[in-house]
Amino acid sequence: INYANIVFLERRKNIMTIQKYRFKNKPYVHQEAYLQKHCFEKYVALFADMGTGKTFMLINNSAILYDQGKINAVLVVAPKGVYRNWSEIEIPKHMPDHVIYRFADWSPSPKKAEKIKLDNLFDVTEDLKILCMNIEALSTKKGTEFAKRFVNAHDTLMIVDESTTIKSPKASRSKNSVLVGTLAKYKRIATGSPITKSPLDVYQQCEFLSPTLLNVASYYSFQARYANVIERSVATHSFKMITGYRNLDELQTKLSKFSYRVTKDECLDLPEKIYTTRSVELTPEQTKAYNEMKQMALSIFAEGVTTTVNALTQLMRLHQIVCGHIKLDDGQLIQLPNNRIKELLNVIEETSGKVIIWATYRNDIKNIAEALKKEHGMDSVGTYFGDTPTDERQEVLQKFQDEKNPMRFFVGNPRTGGFGVTLTQASVVVYFSNSFDLEVRLQSEDRAHRIGQTQNVVYVDLIAPNTVDEKIVKSLKNKINIASEVLGEEVK
Repeated sequence: INYANIVFLERRKNIMTIQKYRFKNKPYVHQEAYLQKHCFEKYVALFADMGTGKTFMLINNSAILYDQGKINAVLVVAPKGVYRNWSEIEIPKHMPDHVIYRFADWSPSPKKAEKIKLDNLFDVTEDLKILCMNIEALSTKKGTEFAKRFVNAHDTLMIVDESTTIKSPKASRSKNSVLVGTLAKYKRIATGSPITKSPLDVYQQCEFLSPTLLNVASYYSFQARYANVIERSVATHSFKMITGYRNLDELQTKLSKFSYRVTKDECLDLPEKIYTTRSVELTPEQTKAYNEMKQMALSIFAEGVTTTVNALTQLMRLHQIVCGHIKLDDGQLIQLPNNRIKELLNVIEETSGKVIIWATYRNDIKNIAEALKKEHGMDSVGTYFGDTPTDERQEVLQKFQDEKNPMRFFVGNPRTGGFGVTLTQASVVVYFSNSFDLEVRLQSEDRAHRIGQTQNVVYVDLIAPNTVDEKIVKSLKNKINIASEVLGEEVK
């Protein structure tokens, strides 16, 4: 009885701490509920749908633990397309004003200024130290050793954002995440859905938090408990094949003890439209082509002899390059190595339900559809663009709007499919690339956000930093002429 009273009083004290906390931005109901329930726990899995503000919850969880003297450092590990968003956007936006902090982004070959910031994380000071790393760095010895050094030097909260990136027990980054995590005082994993393809995906994510949480001796013990496995032979070798799953109610009960689940349809106080971005790094081939084309475009514009057609042509070519291809003057299409589809697949891993994907170019629509079919099955994708026969378009719309139909992805051109159709089965809309036309953007947004939609809609823009991508989205938001703004601004 005394122990129960102590737990009750401690719980009440934690709730009072959260209720009186000086947040920079007022939390939504579900965000405050997470902090009240899990803020001071050692190991927590935050399973929150895209758009519900899991980054807000984790940043304020960090701030509260720091204020209470529990931690003095935070290590954020996230995919390439996400980790700089933490330091450049989310932390400045949500970290409470009274929290003094310093941060640095990991780089394997830092420039002088970057190295100074990384070195400063080890100064003996009272401010909160924050290191943001890409998950890929933990596949390397250099990145892993630096992460271990940072965590070992402080009382650290370690966060793995989009934790399905460590779901594979055999991957070196998964093993190294566990290794670094053993040195952390507090740990969090965060993702939209922990189970992207199989219930077995949760094992390694929970192993990072603590080997004791699932109460199994190994991955193979976990697999034997929750999967139906048969022995199969092909030619000279045999292998184990999973035919189904079992005891999932038991697994859910185990997860519920240390996890917090948030779905968009549960959050009645969210805004109707939620906007977010994902960064896509250019490959060396794209960077070279982009810089050469940019110089050509600027020289044409600066000479004062350009026409709107010329300006838009050069702008379109820059845009094509960041999307992963370029069409030459003779009509030849050159494919460029790029990370865009990979990042799209990462975004989709964080979502559940149906998804609309808008892309400007035929080439991209075909490549996206091919990648999705390979990853999710032939029946999972419907395309809607200039090459889609008229008699097939209505069938695509009907299948996508049918909740029970396996067609999960609608991949279309916003100029073709962005007007006059209803796509309310989706509550996530991804802009693989944007149209230059403001009306096309607004109309395409409203295919999901219209009568019949019962959820908040999340819009995700894939953006290559410091390229025409950023300028196009900025121009669309400001409702200004894109051609004159983008190229003219560069000349100035």
